[in-house]
Amino acid sequence: MIPLPRLGFGGGPIGNLFTEVSDAEAFGALEAAWDAGVRYFDTAPHYGLGLSERRIGEFLAGKPRSSFVVSTKVGRVLEPCTGGGDDTANGFAVPATHRRRWDFSADGVRRSLESSLDRLGLDRVDVVHVHDPDEHGDQAIAEAVPALAALRSEGVVRAVGVGMNQWELPARFVRETDVDVVLLAGRYTVLDQTGAGLLELCASRGVSVVAAGVFNSGLSARPEVGDTYDYRAAPVALVEKARRIAEVCSGHGVTLPQAAIAFPFRHPAVTSVLLGVRTADEMRANASAASEPVPDALWDDLAAAGLL
Repeated sequence: MIPLPRLGFGGGPIGNLFTEVSDAEAFGALEAAWDAGVRYFDTAPHYGLGLSERRIGEFLAGKPRSSFVVSTKVGRVLEPCTGGGDDTANGFAVPATHRRRWDFSADGVRRSLESSLDRLGLDRVDVVHVHDPDEHGDQAIAEAVPALAALRSEGVVRAVGVGMNQWELPARFVRETDVDVVLLAGRYTVLDQTGAGLLELCASRGVSVVAAGVFNSGLSARPEVGDTYDYRAAPVALVEKARRIAEVCSGHGVTLPQAAIAFPFRHPAVTSVLLGVRTADEMRANASAASEPVPDALWDDLAAAGLL
């Protein structure tokens, strides 16, 4: 398994995910992460049409290259467009200066990564994930992964991964290719363990797992329980489950966010947890939650209650 820092900064929110984040807020969040010891930064061209990559690159400029880890993604090539408008239909509050085009070809992978390196101001990245190849699995396996493997052999990429919010297709990548890392979003959390089989497969193949979306987009991000799950209104039954989990946590002096951050590390395949934040206060709160120990008895009680 590739060694990755335990805690990572998820760059989606500072790409203006759903709502605008000012430069001051974005750099404040990044500075708070650095101050908390975070040295792993994940981003993608998709996040704000390159805004997240540019902000992370600007923040890291001047810092020793050996002092941090960066991952980005391929699969969506950004092409300039002049139609005006904004990108809110794709979830990002940025001007629509570019359009995304799915491209998992070898040429598309190289062009995408070259543009990402330019936005990041780097000559190499540590991990490149094939991003959301849900409808393009065959091409991604046949073309994108071999192209990234070639870049790995050239030293431009340290590790090759696949990043998705489902577990079935990543399992195919693990079985059929030589990926080093799987970034699994929202499918191995204190609320949703449907990806457990994938983690077992990764452990057996020596593939590292980065757990993202551990708050399932908000439901377990606050001690009082949120109201969104996978970026939609949370089903009533799931809200009730989250409340029951929070009650058990409270009995052990643990908050729901603490449990959400700690839970993925219970599996030996998980090397890192990514936390997406948009402000310094959010980052400090999450870093504090991540630093607090969670007793093993909590997991036993959750399991006994049928909540895990």
